[in-house]
Amino acid sequence: MYAANMAGTAGRPESVPERAPAYMIETRGLSRSYGSFQAVAGLDLHVPKGVVYGFLGPNGAGKSTTMKMLLGLTAPSGGEFTVDGMRYPRDRMRILRRVGSFIEAPSFYGNLTGAENLDIIRRILGLPRQAAEEALEAVGLGPYRNRLARKYSLGMKQRLGLAGALIARPPVLILDEPTNGLDPVGIHEIRGLIRSLPARYDCTVLVSSHLLSEIELMADMVGILNHGRLLFEGTMDELRRAAMMRGLPVDNLEDTFLAMIENDDASRTGAAGSGRRGSGSGEASVAAKERPGDRS
Repeated sequence: MYAANMAGTAGRPESVPERAPAYMIETRGLSRSYGSFQAVAGLDLHVPKGVVYGFLGPNGAGKSTTMKMLLGLTAPSGGEFTVDGMRYPRDRMRILRRVGSFIEAPSFYGNLTGAENLDIIRRILGLPRQAAEEALEAVGLGPYRNRLARKYSLGMKQRLGLAGALIARPPVLILDEPTNGLDPVGIHEIRGLIRSLPARYDCTVLVSSHLLSEIELMADMVGILNHGRLLFEGTMDELRRAAMMRGLPVDNLEDTFLAMIENDDASRTGAAGSGRRGSGSGEASVAAKERPGDRS
């Protein structure tokens, strides 16, 4: 697998290149409990390099909690994870330097302009001056750079938050509901931007959204979470095949998602009939057991 450099190595040990991580983000048995409530339970995520990974689930499924654990904002109750081959908590600060994030509603200084807010981030990170300007242009805020942040609309604040995540061009982006508050034109623009990020910046994107139609157009892979457990992980084509095998609708992601969540909820409460009990989280998790790196 490795090609050792043989030139001039007489009398010296050969230098072997470091193995690249199999996944940019990988969790193993990741869990988080709050008292008796299990927010995330035994989560095994596998996010390959260079993809847009759509993270789906109803409200309270554990998406934001998972993202906060990946950023060190919430300590796991169990399990472990790596980001770009770095392990938490041993490499926590190194992980943070390699990740750009946008979690829930971004906060800014209302008495400063958009450009001034972004310039604070630039200075903290020690980036060149043009980094802030490039990030503002990337999210369409160039013409509004000198407007006070308190006068920004909700959609503009979302864009400014995304600019803050992009400013250092990190290899990993974790985005929680980045299109929240945007009008249809803004959603289209941000979707195109996120879709282009792996090719433009050589990065990997983990993005959550309640707009299932947008994830369907944006993501290379999806992970579906319900009650803190992973029901499915794979490509869109693999999701359709898995849904067809279980007799679920496959016309669009929303119908497939809702049917999968309904089946899982029914299996948990015991309200489903005998024909549906076998198609709950246990069967759905079969698809999740197939690792992206194991596919031909």
